[in-house]
Amino acid sequence: MIPVLRTARLRLRPFREADLDAYAAMCADAEVMQHIGTGGPVDRVNAWRQIAIFVGHWELRGYGMWALEHEGRLVGRAGFLHGEGWPGCELGWLLARDAWGRGLAFEAASAALRYGRDALGLSEVISLIRAANVRSIALAERLGATNTGPIEFMGGEALRYLHRGG
Repeated sequence: MIPVLRTARLRLRPFREADLDAYAAMCADAEVMQHIGTGGPVDRVNAWRQIAIFVGHWELRGYGMWALEHEGRLVGRAGFLHGEGWPGCELGWLLARDAWGRGLAFEAASAALRYGRDALGLSEVISLIRAANVRSIALAERLGATNTGPIEFMGGEALRYLHRGG
């Protein structure tokens, strides 16, 4: 069972198939995806696969990514990924462009991190961020994470930010 979390403005809930149109639109936006994965848009088929991975991750690991709902619509995702070969349990976030600049990513990531620590006992969590992604770097630092240096990740360099247990 995937828990539902609520913040002042967001509902963090499981992904569902009905999210595909909105999620695929986010993934097709080159500006949204420029620092995610290999750094480019993702087509609808692969957006569906991502949703399937997010749902399956909960079953396999007991934690994962939540869909972010704001005012009744999907605006992004936030939560944890720790797939095979991943360099640690990663706290990640992604928002549709029209949701940027309102503090929603911080609100979602804070709630996810709190749940990870309190309910799951996650003491060491990382965020992998491309050096050019200044907005995500600022968010990771606002969450209290520290840059432990670059690593090779998904065909490029990423900065490894460590969220120490607290």
